[in-house]
Amino acid sequence: MRYQPVALTTPDHVQLTGWLIEPAVGVTDRHTTMVVAYGDFGNMSNELYQAQALAADGYRVYLFDYRGFGHSADFAIDTERLYYPEFAVDLGTALADARRRYPRNRTGIMAFSMGSIMASEVAATAPHCDFLVTEGYVASPQRLVAYQLQSRRKEVSLPAEAAAYSQYAPRIRCPWLLIGGTADKHTPLADSVAVVREAPRRKRRQVLAFEGEHLQGMVVLSDARFGGKYVSEVSRFLAAGKRR
Repeated sequence: MRYQPVALTTPDHVQLTGWLIEPAVGVTDRHTTMVVAYGDFGNMSNELYQAQALAADGYRVYLFDYRGFGHSADFAIDTERLYYPEFAVDLGTALADARRRYPRNRTGIMAFSMGSIMASEVAATAPHCDFLVTEGYVASPQRLVAYQLQSRRKEVSLPAEAAAYSQYAPRIRCPWLLIGGTADKHTPLADSVAVVREAPRRKRRQVLAFEGEHLQGMVVLSDARFGGKYVSEVSRFLAAGKRR
């Protein structure tokens, strides 16, 4: 993959690192930038296969590490905390930088699991987010914490800001594709379906369901190449919105 390293500084003066991956050689540039918000473990290298699948279909992919992850600045993290509100600041910074670098591109967010918490806030509050794609959408951090306690006997804490999380989904105006597995117990598909059903008609939202568990979408929706069907469905959704 063709890429360049990226150095970012957040509004609260935290240094972040990222990789900006170009569309694959020989494919049509979609002039669309995907900023990827991953889950609650690992670092941006965990999303390289996803990035490759997107780049192979003509997308520009912006990977970055939250503070405390990868090579981004150190940040004291309690491993029993589901997320920190500062991660939304990091995602917002990456989105703004992607927009600045490619002002004529459509620029949006693809978020996985815990990353959908930050993505919901940023999509609801950032001045420019052209689309949102989530897999394993967290509709309620409180219910996810309760599931962790019941299924794994693991106590997970939440920041105080989680109490206001439910306000973001109704405020998201951009087109939103929610991807979920029929057997996902962490973030049930029914939660994504409810987001679509409860949205006013003027808001374009759609569910893409697959037969599988939490975050198995790219694996299940593959063809001759990893994630081929998955990316095709994302492209179909985005293309329909562009025609409107």
